[in-house]
Amino acid sequence: MTSSGFIKMHEIDIYFLHFAYFFLLMPLVYGRKVGERSENKVKLDPTILETMDAQGGMLTAADMQQLGYSRGMLQVYARAGLLERYGCGVYVRPHFIVDDMLYLQRKFPLLIYSHESALYLNGLSERTPFKQSLTIPSSCTLPRSVSQSCTCFYIKSELHELGLAERQTPHGNTVRCYNAERSICDILRSRSRMDVETLTAALKNYFLSKQPRLNRLAEYAIRLGVLNKLTPYLEVLV
Repeated sequence: MTSSGFIKMHEIDIYFLHFAYFFLLMPLVYGRKVGERSENKVKLDPTILETMDAQGGMLTAADMQQLGYSRGMLQVYARAGLLERYGCGVYVRPHFIVDDMLYLQRKFPLLIYSHESALYLNGLSERTPFKQSLTIPSSCTLPRSVSQSCTCFYIKSELHELGLAERQTPHGNTVRCYNAERSICDILRSRSRMDVETLTAALKNYFLSKQPRLNRLAEYAIRLGVLNKLTPYLEVLV
């Protein structure tokens, strides 16, 4: 092969490498498809918006991967002003009011809202909790940032999902929460850490409700070891 022929082949190889980089490698690195607009003109895909609407306005790195995008696209959207980073790996639309209860639930799926938070979600207390109360299995741990900002309770794994229900937050999102009967028993178990007025008001509201389930309440009280604490209240209120 002549030197001129070698140079031409070398030029072809260089052109090919440029082509491969811009049309094959860049979409993989930046999570874009061929023909997508540049970062300053990027738009949120309708499937991403639908996912965010279904998840209380939040989007995570795992969500992006499930939709077929790379995690790096979250940063691309953030730089373009389409998303804002709310927490580690969690993004929202600019100026969006985040439902903190849903945010914690998504970050830590094992937690269940309990005690004063559960009383509020079940309509047994009108007072908005100053700190969220939550329960996790005793075999698990929570980050210090959560344990300091919330009131955390631990319980045996076999009792963790006793009375598990779903309730709507004030923002209208669904979270895991204990039902009314379990919530009352939890307040009795942790009576030394609870306000007496909170317990009394919850019991009165429970018995004034349309469908107090006394059999369920007694069953939970037995399993949680608080029947002797519950009985005096039942004698007065029933």
